[in-house]
Amino acid sequence: MAHELVERPSAESSIAAAIPRPTLTVPDAIAVIVGGVIGAGIFRTPSIVAGNVPGEMAMILVWVAGGLVSAIGAMCYAELAAAYPHSGGDYHYITRAFGRNLGFLFAWARMAVIQTGSIATLAFVVGDYANEVLPIDGALAAAIYAGVAVVALTGLHTLGIEKGKWTQNVLTLAKTVGLLLVFLAGVTLARHATPIPAGEVKASGSWGLAMIFVLFTFGGWNEAAYISAEVREPRRNMVRALLAGVGVITLVYVLVNIAYVHGLGLAAMAGSKAVAADLIRRSLGEPGARLVSLLIVISALGATSSTIFTGARTNYALGCDTPAFALIGRWSPRRNTPTAALLLQAAIALALVLLGALTRKGFETMVDYTVPVFWFFFLLAGLSVFVLRVKEPNAPRPFRVPLYPVTPALFCATCLYMLYSSLNHVGIGSLAGVVVLLAGVPVLIFCRRREAQTTDPPPTTPPTRR
Repeated sequence: MAHELVERPSAESSIAAAIPRPTLTVPDAIAVIVGGVIGAGIFRTPSIVAGNVPGEMAMILVWVAGGLVSAIGAMCYAELAAAYPHSGGDYHYITRAFGRNLGFLFAWARMAVIQTGSIATLAFVVGDYANEVLPIDGALAAAIYAGVAVVALTGLHTLGIEKGKWTQNVLTLAKTVGLLLVFLAGVTLARHATPIPAGEVKASGSWGLAMIFVLFTFGGWNEAAYISAEVREPRRNMVRALLAGVGVITLVYVLVNIAYVHGLGLAAMAGSKAVAADLIRRSLGEPGARLVSLLIVISALGATSSTIFTGARTNYALGCDTPAFALIGRWSPRRNTPTAALLLQAAIALALVLLGALTRKGFETMVDYTVPVFWFFFLLAGLSVFVLRVKEPNAPRPFRVPLYPVTPALFCATCLYMLYSSLNHVGIGSLAGVVVLLAGVPVLIFCRRREAQTTDPPPTTPPTRR
């Protein structure tokens, strides 16, 4: 593989071939957004949300509110992605706004915590439900399935962007159709649940806690920023893709929650630990419950595929900017994909799968590991809208956030609240994620000293397509 990446016909063709090419359409980008967001969350969080809202109408409205918050964030990202189309996404925005050192720490955190932790989290969901469909004896069954999912999906994406995007599109379509079937089952077949006796379900009435889980379920729409350099006409199409993607996600979530409420009732939802399976079981019995387990596997596979697809782009940008990581800054012109970055990402994700297997709490450990670091840098990305308007007031901005500065300020306030909540409510895994983030500081110092010892100027990021 290294031989393929190094030997090129000429220097001119190397420059043309070794950067991302615009091959993705708006539907492709929407598929990445929808595939990255609609995953395990919609099968786990609605019961928690139901225990924290006062009624069925409030249950639906809180999901609409989650879509509105995500749309506000999408508009902030639309301005950034349209003005600075780049394969590095948040990494490029943070670097441009706050400097190379903070940009490096973000890239480090994304490589070692955020993206790889998300891949491992989703892979454990694949493992948990795949073991329901095809059981494997032993306590490590979920981890085995999770590892196989990481290896298989990474292998597909290393084959090239065309194969990767079609895999993503097919998984996203299957997942969306399956969720619509859940909606139809809820509104047409399932009978409204008999109310659970008083005292068995105690709703806390915490709107804030409900929104934490709603926004967690909406997380991932920003991943489209990482493919802005590979989207045709990005300054126009990225705005369309982000807003359309969030709109599709909100519609699907509202329809599915209507099905849950209609088919089970709020009290039964709040008392359920597998709300989708319980809904289908009322409609179609045990075979239906197994079918929904397969649906969750497909859903989680789609989200894992999208996360693998976009995550390697930041690692690639880090390699372009940092000589110590130059190996992962190589783009394969033959397959039009960052092969080395994909392989490193898979290795870290597999190490986290092993960590989850050792703790015997794979999904919970990975959520704790990623959330605080994620929201810290999400806040910085939101602040980049303000900083870059001051630092680069004359930069072309084909799309501007409406109602500036109120809109990005609301987004930043939401990020700050989520950061506080994640540090206040998660377990020991959050400490591990913060420690790994801080471990990037000595790595940063080493890299900067190494650069200072060379006479060559520090490399620049891949060309931004204008």
